[in-house]
Amino acid sequence: MSDLKTLREQMAQIATEARAKLSEVTDTTPEERAAEVEREFDAAMAQHDKLAERVAREERVATAFAKLEETDTSKIPAVEGRTSKAVDAGLELTHRQAFAEYVSAGGEAYMDAETRSVLQEYRAQTVGTGSAGGFTAPTEVANFIVESMAASGPMYTSNVFSVLDTTNGNTVNIPTLNNTARTGAAHTEGGAVTDDGGSDAVFGQKSVGAFSFNSEWVRWSAELNADSLFNMESLLGRLIGEGLGRLVNEKLTTGSGSSDVEGIMTNSTAGLTAAATAAITSDEIIDLVHSVDQQRRASASTAFMMNDSTLAAVRKLKDGNGNYLWALGNYQAGTPDTLLGYPVFVNQAMDSLAAAKKVMAFGDMSAYYVRKAGGPSITVARERFAPDYGILGFVRVDGVLADTAAVKHLITAAS
Repeated sequence: MSDLKTLREQMAQIATEARAKLSEVTDTTPEERAAEVEREFDAAMAQHDKLAERVAREERVATAFAKLEETDTSKIPAVEGRTSKAVDAGLELTHRQAFAEYVSAGGEAYMDAETRSVLQEYRAQTVGTGSAGGFTAPTEVANFIVESMAASGPMYTSNVFSVLDTTNGNTVNIPTLNNTARTGAAHTEGGAVTDDGGSDAVFGQKSVGAFSFNSEWVRWSAELNADSLFNMESLLGRLIGEGLGRLVNEKLTTGSGSSDVEGIMTNSTAGLTAAATAAITSDEIIDLVHSVDQQRRASASTAFMMNDSTLAAVRKLKDGNGNYLWALGNYQAGTPDTLLGYPVFVNQAMDSLAAAKKVMAFGDMSAYYVRKAGGPSITVARERFAPDYGILGFVRVDGVLADTAAVKHLITAAS
């Protein structure tokens, strides 16, 4: 595994040199030289981004290995006859052990009564799991699924959004209130205070349900299962998490809200329309920021969100004083890159620069509620794919933007 500190130092060095290179361009720089500098800048930042992806992969691998090392594999039952040390010692069978035997044995029909009982007891506690042929994932598998989903986008796992964790999928109502226009009135000594109801707080309500999504079947061979029993958590978590992550992130970003998840971009308020169809200016980004109420701008959850190609264009922009809007984060301290002082989230489910596209969001992301009905669960099938195996991931989510004025978007010109 590479030295993460060295990789972060390399990223910082590249970003610093790239910024210095771009600073060479002034109003008097020949057009040909300016274009050459931009090409050099783009090449440097492409290298920077590759290192960033490598750092992210290395960190996920390190996390995965750390969790595997924490797992007590000495108590995982053997494939045949459950003659493990745990059974011999009379230790209680855990769900993870039972699940490992379930996969190894090839299905519920091949397990002994105790193992089947452990799985059935666990399954009975989980709403929405099928009554035959599948069991929810052990904690280790579920953790790997969530970690892999995080790599696909920020919507499901980022802590800047408000998260509602529930065990079931019943509708949850969220009260809303916009009191920003309320003030008061001058008071006259001895005078009567107005009580006509004109200043009463007016509450609204938003609702979130639970829409179901699956990873489709992921298959693996009997040989891989036999040879890699103790690594299945990582393998299955990665395969299922990547698929579910992309799907759920897309739904929470751009879902229609009509018999579907309401994506954060769907009901966000228009903050600004850019003058161009495929470009953004620094002044337009500043105007987008100030289209959001200053109280929302002061929230710790206030941030920008855009896809990577839009961010590549934004990195080159300067304000009226010649200062870059984008600022390099502190890789050693884990501080993210910022734009005008606000964190930037890269979300590949968002639109790229083109005509009439919502290419950038800004505002208080805590106004968006992500509802998680239980955790990710899985179903394993043996007979269907015999002699191989199949696994299916399943997750229930919904989302709603409680205050549509809290998050505003920049949309490009139509033509």
